[in-house]
Amino acid sequence: MKKCISDASLLQVRLKKVIGQLNGIQKMLEEDVPCEDVLLQFTAVNGALHKISFMILEGHLRHCVREGIESGNADETIESFAESLENFAKMA
Repeated sequence: MKKCISDASLLQVRLKKVIGQLNGIQKMLEEDVPCEDVLLQFTAVNGALHKISFMILEGHLRHCVREGIESGNADETIESFAESLENFAKMA
């Protein structure tokens, strides 16, 4: 598999932050924090995951899709990107 992510270390930092947020939510549930506060944190986690997914999709477009088209595999590459875009859209 080709490496489409140009800055994996940045994505790892963001993912570790999300993991920390999820651990915080778990603690909030144990401490019986009000539902509104828990939901707010879930919204933050969802936004962070969406951003990470977008960064991966953008990297895929800039690297893998470009490479696939330039190498003469335009139809297959576009079809693959359309599938990736569909998966990204399911996050919304």
